[in-house]
Amino acid sequence: MYVTRSTVVRWETGSRLPDAAMITRLSEALHADVNMMLSAVAQSDECPNVIMVDDRKLILNGGLPILEKVMPNATVMGFTDVAEAVQYAKENRVALAFLDIELRNTSGLDLCRTLLEINPRTNIVYLTAYSEYALDAWSTGASGFMLKPITAEGVREQLRKLRYPFWTGGEGT
Repeated sequence: MYVTRSTVVRWETGSRLPDAAMITRLSEALHADVNMMLSAVAQSDECPNVIMVDDRKLILNGGLPILEKVMPNATVMGFTDVAEAVQYAKENRVALAFLDIELRNTSGLDLCRTLLEINPRTNIVYLTAYSEYALDAWSTGASGFMLKPITAEGVREQLRKLRYPFWTGGEGT
């Protein structure tokens, strides 16, 4: 199949998925139904993982309930520690990450790059109180930019603009 072990590990952990051509080749090699394999890939986004990373617990306490309300089918996790967020992303396929730009020990811009190295299909939306970061944020491959405080309507607007959309189970998304 000409696939590295690390690629297979990423498929097994769900951090990456094979493309349609590879699924077809895999179904032939494994004598499995291609429709069943494609269905399994589609189901992997039924309960997407969404994270929010901010070094202030107050922001997480206010933002996480909004994300859960707007995306009721998502698994929503909050992190004040960047290393914990990165570890979570390595172990779980993150569909969407809301990142503060000014984090205590690192930059949200750097965290974005790290998350995209783990999974290039992670949608990144920056959260900040400072609009002057907008130009720097766009150069990282982010899907969106929101000024704090986070609102349900603001989240819905960002969901409509995602590079890699997914089903959230929420109204109007």
